[in-house]
Amino acid sequence: MKTLTSIELYVVAGGWVLFFLVFLTRPRGLRRSWIASDRRSLAGMILQVAALAIVRGGLRTPGTGFVGAGLGVEIAAAAIAGALIASSLWLVYAAVRTLGRQWSLTARLVEGHELITSGPYALVRHPIYTAMLGMLLGSAIAVSRWQDLVAATAVFALGTALRVRVEERLLTAEFGDAYRLYASSVPALIPRLPAGKPLAAS
Repeated sequence: MKTLTSIELYVVAGGWVLFFLVFLTRPRGLRRSWIASDRRSLAGMILQVAALAIVRGGLRTPGTGFVGAGLGVEIAAAAIAGALIASSLWLVYAAVRTLGRQWSLTARLVEGHELITSGPYALVRHPIYTAMLGMLLGSAIAVSRWQDLVAATAVFALGTALRVRVEERLLTAEFGDAYRLYASSVPALIPRLPAGKPLAAS
């Protein structure tokens, strides 16, 4: 069990390094003037960081499991954590590349801002936050305790709701009905499961 916990720690640490490297290596170009911004999104970002701190502060003792079950359950939990981290890394990479030079740490619009609805933005309106949530869940399952996961998820949800509300107010003001139509058809954070085809009548 201790060996499994050590591997999970390395996976989590490496995952977060890669996660932040995505932003450091994002596409760059000529700086464009801001046409609108709202720094109230910083409050949401602080809560998101606090959620990550809860997970980090709740590191469980090496050799203990996420739910305190047998080795088989803990191996399954580790596999789920790894899958969440890997898929979140793919999602954040795709989102940042698709968003390009429009990405910003705080809510803002730039000159010539475009409404992005392709790539991961066709699945969810805020794929970077979806990726952050996946990293949070994967990290907590791998190295923290379920109680800390519950607390961290609640804090993260509040922070993300604040950021989404501020950002979508800016986007609606800029794009109007085009953004409202997009928001009505694409979920904010959690992709919809594909609808199954109806069974043919016999």
